[in-house]
Amino acid sequence: MDKEKAKLLGLIDRFSGKKIAVWGDFILDEYLYGKTRRVSREAPVLILSYQKGEYSLGGAGNSVLNIKALGADPLPVGVVGEDASGERIIEILHRQKISSRYLIRSKGYQTPIKMRILAGEENTRKQQILRIDKEAAVPESASISQKLRANLMAVQSQCHGLLISDYNYMTVKTDVFNAVLPSFKKSRLPVALDSRFRLLQFKGITVATPNEPEVEDALKLRLDDDLPKLKRAGRRVMDRIRSRALLITRGSRGMALFERGRPPFLIPVHGSTDIVDVTGAGDTVISVFTLALACGASLQEATKLANFAGGVVVMKKGTATVSSGELKKAISS
Repeated sequence: MDKEKAKLLGLIDRFSGKKIAVWGDFILDEYLYGKTRRVSREAPVLILSYQKGEYSLGGAGNSVLNIKALGADPLPVGVVGEDASGERIIEILHRQKISSRYLIRSKGYQTPIKMRILAGEENTRKQQILRIDKEAAVPESASISQKLRANLMAVQSQCHGLLISDYNYMTVKTDVFNAVLPSFKKSRLPVALDSRFRLLQFKGITVATPNEPEVEDALKLRLDDDLPKLKRAGRRVMDRIRSRALLITRGSRGMALFERGRPPFLIPVHGSTDIVDVTGAGDTVISVFTLALACGASLQEATKLANFAGGVVVMKKGTATVSSGELKKAISS
């Protein structure tokens, strides 16, 4: 085995016992499965014969599950409603032996739900035919902001890194971010950001992990699979957010790492480019990347590990996680 593989495998062994705070929007993913046999007489739509329903964690919750699957200890920080969906999120966390101590229950907030309806014949793989989102923003409340700040300061004293997962439901409030970031930086803890629509609002982090469309949205431009454009855009984003680094995920084209004082590090996608499902892949990438940095990995080593993990998870159907065993297997092969 070469030295590079041995170093990466050694980093994975160090994941165990690491505590990663995950601050972000907690979403309940609901999956409804059924059989389709005929078209309705009432309208030109399929009739779905219901078979079963399942629940999982989406948004920041998917990063929490990835960190747990990798053998580390996630510390979820966020807000859920005092509703059935919020209760389900807490139940799922407890089944996974994950503490909900730092989750705030808000009576005036409806926990976001993403309901996916999947259909197919009896012995065929079910395909998603519809998604219904129930969305709400976390209220602008001095009480919630104070509690978030207190919870983040509490986890700062015991964690090895902070992962911010912003799906634009306003759990990640800029005033709270600006208040707590200096404490994480003073403790030299890595702070990684994945922000769907507010990438440029969070300044001074260690690294952000946007995909190409998110970079395009932030800078109001088109990359058009143009490498020189990508390199200029990466530098612009990194300068705007004053980060130590920037990792742009590029789907089947791999990843591009930007860090100060070094040329961009371009890495092709691991495994097949015939991707099955990219749902939640960004959560897996930032989870592995943050854990790797928390274990003392260089930025390039963290990128390589995240790339291996991304290559594994996109070959799975739906929102999925990667275990440390699967990650080791991908590297060894």
